[in-house]
This record gives sequence, structure tokens and C-alpha cells, in this order.
Amino acid sequence: MLTKAAASVSASVTAATATYSSSKSLLSLNQSHQLLCLKRLSSSHSISALGIKWRISNFRYNHKMETFRFTTKASAQPLKNADELIDSVKTFIFDCDGVIWKGDKLIDGVPETLDMLRSKGKRLVFVTNNSTKSRKQYGKKFETLGLNVNEEEIFASSFAAAAYLKSINFPTDKKVYVIGEDGILKELELAGFQYLGGPDDGEKKIELKPGFLMEHDKDVGAVVVGFDRHFNYYKVQYGTLCIRENPGCLFIATNRDAVTHLTDAQEWAGGGSMVGAICGSTQREPHVVGKPSTFMMDYLADKFGILKSQICMVGDRLDTDILFGQNGGCKTLLVLSGVTSLSMLQSPNNSIQPDFYTNKISDFLSLKAATV
Repeated sequence: MLTKAAASVSASVTAATATYSSSKSLLSLNQSHQLLCLKRLSSSHSISALGIKWRISNFRYNHKMETFRFTTKASAQPLKNADELIDSVKTFIFDCDGVIWKGDKLIDGVPETLDMLRSKGKRLVFVTNNSTKSRKQYGKKFETLGLNVNEEEIFASSFAAAAYLKSINFPTDKKVYVIGEDGILKELELAGFQYLGGPDDGEKKIELKPGFLMEHDKDVGAVVVGFDRHFNYYKVQYGTLCIRENPGCLFIATNRDAVTHLTDAQEWAGGGSMVGAICGSTQREPHVVGKPSTFMMDYLADKFGILKSQICMVGDRLDTDILFGQNGGCKTLLVLSGVTSLSMLQSPNNSIQPDFYTNKISDFLSLKAATV
């Protein structure tokens, strides 16, 4: 039996759907308000049926089909049998910050866990939204931390930006303006693209004198925005001019992460803050190539010939890592060693539920031992 609160939610959704079906004009007049109400209902109420807790989530309005639909997702379960999960997949995709390391500090038990998975013949791939480094630079970081990881196993959003441009046959006679750091520049260079901006524009300033008009390169065909510790008004204006005034100029974001781990002491404003500034000035939404976009998942599946159903995505963020795995049709494991706490996962306001959760990836070892 449904609880009274759940029955009320169900009745509200049914009534709204009936209202839409019988009077399309009412939706047109007050569509945004009705959708907002339904989204709030879907994200804030739980249904308990047959002793199983379910959360209404992922409400969508399909304009073409002119129908409402929502799906239910079972609440995440604590990982109890590591062997069962390990045996069910062939590839593990790991996020880095908050999973493998925090800042420049390796998380306990990581080397032994990776060695165990490799000994079982599992393919390991490391995917990070951090665009400040190239794959080669990340390879050096893994090496510094004592981890033996091949460059071909590393996929950073800096690489994803260059790979995306190659995938759409971006003209090599066009230029890319970069709001970001060295990692993006190195990957663009390796892919054979011309670029400008990046760290070189970090010290540039604009003198706002009467009648001053800022010039920009008319050959810029794409603006790539990533995390940038030298973000300034010059870059905002230059990128804005390119996107708004150069015909067909692309707006690409490496990611929209709200926060990042620059140190292990606290959270810092992430690449999403830089992307948000350009969204505000251009009134355009970017094409995101990092998580949770499926671009990197599709790229990996094609490159390695991996079936997505045989992949497990392991991450510490719900709205990037776990959503990335779910969007790609993979199994998902949330670790609580990064930005997401157990209370955040179990909050009634959270609609993103992984298949499993555990404290850290080294639980693969302890849970494995416990089940023998």
C-alpha cells in the first residue's frame, strides 16, 4: 500500500497529466510553473511500497511526444560483496580526485586495490574532469604517487576537448581560444590545432578608456573553457566576443564542476564557475565534453571495444561521476572518500542513486576478505 504522502504525490502527478491532456492551452500559459511544481514533488517525496524505499526521480517532459513521464530508482545499497561486483564487470573506470587521491595525497589502500584488480585481469581506466594537466602530465603525477599507470589508461577533460574537436572535423585553419590552463594547450597541440589564450592571457588587463573597442581574432572557431586559476575579465571579454561575433563559433566546456580539490584541506571553486561566467555574458549554453556528458564514455567504449554493461564507474561525485556512469549504461559505485557524504547521498533532495556505495576503493580488499 502507498503511504498517504506518496498517494498525494501520485494524485498530484496524475491530476497534472490529466490537466495537460485535456487542456494544452493551460500548459502553454503556465507551463514553467506546473513543471517546477512537479519537479519539486518528484525530488522531495519518497514512496515506501512492499518494504522497499523508492524515490521518484528524473522527471521529464517530452515536448515531441507531448507526454509526461518519470522513472523510479532504487536507493543505493552498501557494497557488501566485492567479489560479486568485481566478477560482473571487465572494466573499472575510476575518477581521480577524491577516489585515487585528494589534492597531492594518495588515499589509503589505493595501490594494493589497483594491483588486485589488475591481477584479476580487469581493465583499469582513469577519467578526470580536471583539465589543468594533459595525459602525459597526469602520467607523471601517478608516477610521483607510486602508481604504475599507462598514459593510454588516462582520460582527462583536456584530452576530451581536443578529441571532440577531432571527432567533428574541426577545420585546422581555424583557431581555438582557450580559457584554461596548460593541459588544454598541450592536448590541442598534439591534436594539430592552432590555439591562443590560456596562461599567456592571465596577466592581461583592459584599459576602459572612452571609446575603447577591444579587438579579437576573427579566425577563432571555438572557445574552450576549463578550470583556470588565472581567470580574469580580459578572458571573459575575449571569449565572449569570439562566441557572439564569429559566425558558427563553438562554445565548449571541459566540465561544469562546482568545486574541485586543489588541496586536501577544503573544497575550492571549480571549472563550473568559469563556464558560468561565459554562459552569463554570451547567453549561450556550452557543449560539455567531460563528465557527466557521454562523449568520453562513448570514446572509451569505441577505443577499447568495451561493452558498457561490463563497465563499473567508480567516483565520489553524484552529479558528475555517478550520472556519467548511469548515462552510459554502466554499473555505478559511489565512494565516500571525496565530496559526497552519506547524509548527502541519503538526503530526500538527492535523486541520483548509484547501484552501490562504500567508504573508499580499498574496501574491495576488506569486503573481499570478509566474504571468503
